[in-house]
Amino acid sequence: MPTHLRNRITSLLVGLAMAIVLPRVALADTQFDKMRTKVAAFVADKMEKLGGSRIIYKVDTDGLREAVVTDLRDDAYKILREGRIAFSGLAISDGGVEVKIADAKGREQLTRKLASAAEGLPTHALTATDAGDGLIRLAPTDAASAARLHDLVEDSIAMIEQRLKDAGITLVSVQPEGTDRIRIFLPGAMEPERITTIFAKKVRVSFRLIDLSMPPEQARSVTPPTGTEVLLGFKDRLSYLVAKDSALDGDDIGYAGPGFTSDTNEPIASFRFNGRGTRRFARITAENIGKPFAIVLDDKVIAAPVIREPITGGSGQISGNFTLEEANSVAMLLRAGSLPGRLGLVEQQVVQPAAKP
Repeated sequence: MPTHLRNRITSLLVGLAMAIVLPRVALADTQFDKMRTKVAAFVADKMEKLGGSRIIYKVDTDGLREAVVTDLRDDAYKILREGRIAFSGLAISDGGVEVKIADAKGREQLTRKLASAAEGLPTHALTATDAGDGLIRLAPTDAASAARLHDLVEDSIAMIEQRLKDAGITLVSVQPEGTDRIRIFLPGAMEPERITTIFAKKVRVSFRLIDLSMPPEQARSVTPPTGTEVLLGFKDRLSYLVAKDSALDGDDIGYAGPGFTSDTNEPIASFRFNGRGTRRFARITAENIGKPFAIVLDDKVIAAPVIREPITGGSGQISGNFTLEEANSVAMLLRAGSLPGRLGLVEQQVVQPAAKP
């Protein structure tokens, strides 16, 4: 994300409809894979000459499945409540969600709206099974689960690379290994324990209100108002006076990704809250129209949009004359705090340099 990104984020656009998510076209995938292969080959050569550290992480697939099903339950509850559909027994069971709806039209309405919300999102595809006597069983498809796992691994790789970069480590290869593992090669780094401490801290995304009672520069030189603190911009290094308490956090985000506006085809970063986050954000935005709020990553402000109107649909868009790369960067940072799978250390090993002939 470039240093001028914060200045280019000018507004928070609101809409009930999901933004069109940009698919990764085959050409982009091919170029990305070629670049990744070249980096891996270069780093492998350096590892052979210099030695270094080999670290393997595994994402928490159990946590991922739990989060996916929990989001599905919350989405179902939101539809049932807003549609005034009588139901009973909404609960998570055996990797899916079960709910009893006596009215056939109500069952059809629920499944149709869930399918509509998942349209264009392979990671959200689901099956709806009629178990008889009004009981419906909802579950993510195998393809959707595989897509979610792939996205989780890729998001984890992006955050590993960002954290290593922040620590001043640039000679590194971070690659997927199998379906749920990540391999890190660090030439010349002979203390893998020092590297793994970088990832011991959980990535934290939070949504906090900005305090306008005094300029943030003034708050840096005096005692700031009670319940606030001064944070710096993620890249612009500007000061922001924000509330210490988080109104929402990354766990409230169900989805984030790049997309385009329907009218001007402008790149945006869109996000959607889960059921809990939707209810919280609706209340917060209704109470703070015209005020800015900060999207914070690990105590650094990555964006500070203004609330233009109440956001009740659970989704929003961050825009500001983005390039597609910038929109993707913002979305990736939003996803970082909502990653349900945490990294588990599988192996850390010192690799000695190859013996000279």
